[in-house]
Amino acid sequence: MSAEGGTKAILAALVANLGIATAKFVAFGFTGSSSMLAEGIHSVADSGNQALLLVGRKRSERRRTRKHPFGYGRERYFYAFVVAVVLFTVGAVFSLYEGYHKIHEATTHPHAKMDSPGWAFGVLIVAIILETFSFRTAIKESNLVRGDKSWWQFIRRAKAPELPVVLLEDLGALVGLILALAGVTMAVVTGDLVWDGIGTVCIGVLLAAIAIILAIETKSLLIGEGADPEQEERIIAALESVEQVERVMHIRTQYVGPEEMLIAAKIAVRHDHTAADVARGIDAAEGRIRADFPEATLIYLEPALGDDDAHTPPTTKPEAPASS
Repeated sequence: MSAEGGTKAILAALVANLGIATAKFVAFGFTGSSSMLAEGIHSVADSGNQALLLVGRKRSERRRTRKHPFGYGRERYFYAFVVAVVLFTVGAVFSLYEGYHKIHEATTHPHAKMDSPGWAFGVLIVAIILETFSFRTAIKESNLVRGDKSWWQFIRRAKAPELPVVLLEDLGALVGLILALAGVTMAVVTGDLVWDGIGTVCIGVLLAAIAIILAIETKSLLIGEGADPEQEERIIAALESVEQVERVMHIRTQYVGPEEMLIAAKIAVRHDHTAADVARGIDAAEGRIRADFPEATLIYLEPALGDDDAHTPPTTKPEAPASS
């Protein structure tokens, strides 16, 4: 994923959410709608999340140090995981609590009415328009990098966390706005504020589901994911295409950052190759890998004699990654 594309999507979401949050709180002040309050908190949480993604991207660009010899690329995974935690604790838990409180209040005072519902309808419609703009930007930027993958495959397999996070957040925001609009509409039509509370609870359940998906996906990245099976096959093919390499005995890969992949492999060489031949072969193998995988910034190849099978496990294909 291009840094420019990810940053553009994050900034579009940040600007939209700040404007939407302000409008929602104004509408809540006039209407007292719990759905509007929950949506306002949701937009504030989303704005904070986009700020966290920008911080994570900036901090990941720091130079390598002796303490962190592989750099700080995983900072982006860490901050994406924090986003999931914030979305759950601030967005989901608050919405569930506020929805329960509103339902209890409505059943205790069944004749209470919503004040100035026009404010809620106006703000929700404007918010849907703004959120659609943000969602459209995220979709456009994602389409530039997702290739022929389905949307679910893109979210699960993407190594750069920003676009999947923004996509899910914007989708959740749009669906949440529709739920809030439905809750307010039913409350106005029926005169029963229980519907407003039900809409708020539905928003909380939606945010909890999205937060859990994000947490699972970013946790896998944070722990360390390897190349996809098809990518690993291409790496092995590139190595074995070099004259000096008889075969790949075993290989390990891991993304140490969204644009940085570590490759470590043990390769079998022939007995009659000199040290200079092996060195030239390793250089050629590294060049072919980097030509196909520019993100392969760290490559470590260990040569061994081809009959060293007794001490070296054979090459095995990894299981499909759990996420991203």
